[in-house]
Amino acid sequence: MLFSCNNNEIYKFKIEEDDGISQSSPVSLKVAPLKLSEKDGPNNLVLRNQGEQIPFQIDHELNTLWFVHEPSNNGSYEIVKEEAKTHGSEGVKIDKSNGNLQLSKGSIPLLAYRYGMTYPPAGVDSIFRKSGYLHPLLSPSGDTLSRIQPPDHYHHYGLWGPWTHTQIDGERVDFWNLVERQGTVLFKDFNATYSGPVFGGFSARQEHINLKASEEKRIALNEDLDVKVWDLGRPDRYMVDYTSNFSSPLENGILFEAYRYGGGLGMRFTERWHKDNCTVLTSEGNDRLTADGTNARWCMVTGESADGKGTNGVLFLSYPENRSHPEPMRIWPIDGNGGRGDMFFEFCPIRHEEWNIEPNKDYRLKYRMVVFDGELTAEEAESYWKSFAGMPKIVNN
Repeated sequence: MLFSCNNNEIYKFKIEEDDGISQSSPVSLKVAPLKLSEKDGPNNLVLRNQGEQIPFQIDHELNTLWFVHEPSNNGSYEIVKEEAKTHGSEGVKIDKSNGNLQLSKGSIPLLAYRYGMTYPPAGVDSIFRKSGYLHPLLSPSGDTLSRIQPPDHYHHYGLWGPWTHTQIDGERVDFWNLVERQGTVLFKDFNATYSGPVFGGFSARQEHINLKASEEKRIALNEDLDVKVWDLGRPDRYMVDYTSNFSSPLENGILFEAYRYGGGLGMRFTERWHKDNCTVLTSEGNDRLTADGTNARWCMVTGESADGKGTNGVLFLSYPENRSHPEPMRIWPIDGNGGRGDMFFEFCPIRHEEWNIEPNKDYRLKYRMVVFDGELTAEEAESYWKSFAGMPKIVNN
């Protein structure tokens, strides 16, 4: 039992406090003991901590209630069946228009998923056209942190994760380097979209297409990309969960060869960042000079803000159940791009070891990002990773 019950209308539970987690963290609990109906939700239920109303969301499909636990909160919570007061939080909203699914915190845009086709600039080969990627990823204050179609790599698209050196029935197919005309990854359809006071997001079907194959064998992988944006209740940080669920319909599956690029989660950062104004720190203490090819639980990329008066960045977290966790990384050398030292980061699970994808078997890679303005310390990064690796525990009150 997750709940102890004082009467039929009040349900109490407690967050275990001695877990090393000192940052805001999503928490879920099963709602079956509450005997909720489909009509129950934020309008006629109240979640309270020390008398303060806390925003929450109910996922009826998963029979789960979600909220963000603040370390400053007392660990004891109660759920009361009563009419809720209007809460100050505007929550996370979605808007679909012109091929973009925009996720915003109230009226503040945070990131977009491009489901429409994006074509390359005039005069550039149309093979570089693309859909199914995240861009722009914005800092909480509005700086664009991602980049698409840089002239040095027209196939780079914000945040995305195509597989590079693969083998299908002994023949190599590259879904990453579009110029090879071997493969691509495109948006197919939405499985779901949702908004709410705590999080908003979507699930999108993406197809990994073998351009060399006959029509009936063109789909090499079916991927359901789940993206969830969390409102952490503070103006300088928000959180993004990025989960890739995939399987191969091919009779013999597909082999991901060991290579320094491919799959996982890759991000090409803004052209404003270069070797002189961008830093890297990993969970193992490696920096921009030493991190490439190493493994880490988390990696933080920080750069100069657009106004030159501060910093912002992204903390990338790898889930313990991911293949090759702590996960190998690809981080561009500091003297790359003609000495500019532009920033590229990727968690690359096949960097050191191939991965055989069996037919019709489900696989998953799960990541979290904390997007921030200002500074984020190594201690804070470790705490965010701990809450991602193992959600704060709920105990009887």
